[in-house]
Amino acid sequence: MPRVVGQIDEKKSEAILEAAMALFSEKGAAASMEQIARRAGVSKQTLYNRYASKVEIGRAMAERRSDAITAPLRTGGEPVDVLTALAQAMLEKLCTAEGRAAMRGVALISPQAPDLAQAVYHAGPGESLRRLGLWLAEQDARGALRVPDTTTAAEMFTGMTMGHGYLRGILGIDEPEIDHSLRARETAERFIRAFAP
Repeated sequence: MPRVVGQIDEKKSEAILEAAMALFSEKGAAASMEQIARRAGVSKQTLYNRYASKVEIGRAMAERRSDAITAPLRTGGEPVDVLTALAQAMLEKLCTAEGRAAMRGVALISPQAPDLAQAVYHAGPGESLRRLGLWLAEQDARGALRVPDTTTAAEMFTGMTMGHGYLRGILGIDEPEIDHSLRARETAERFIRAFAP
């Protein structure tokens, strides 16, 4: 079926984001828009029609990851189950070979392209923290948890979940094998105990 005029081919958008992630990991800020288009198998015009700059590409990549990671916050359910699913999503998206490569790519980019690094942070990890903070505020309001400072609590939960895996990933150090399911559940249970009403 032919596309309607103005309709975006999502497969091309996905190919662009995947190509950009790989190139940012390999080349940092030196990755050019032309290289991204070539790696994605699209024309430069197609690339620029979707993303006017590397900053916009970085923002889109981070938004996509943040949406996937924070999906459990939109499901409802018992706090321990929601937090377990959130922790597992964080571990599966960030403590994998692809997740570690993406972290290294952003770390490589940040000195040469601070605007790109800021866009990635605010649309990705920063937005995820904001969403978790809002969810924690909802739990506090309904009496399921007692969380006087939701921003700090959201950062604590993230730190408990990621441990040093995040740092090892940026440094390219092999991650010891961990059972994501067990780690996620234990983190959620400990967090719930710390903030029990």
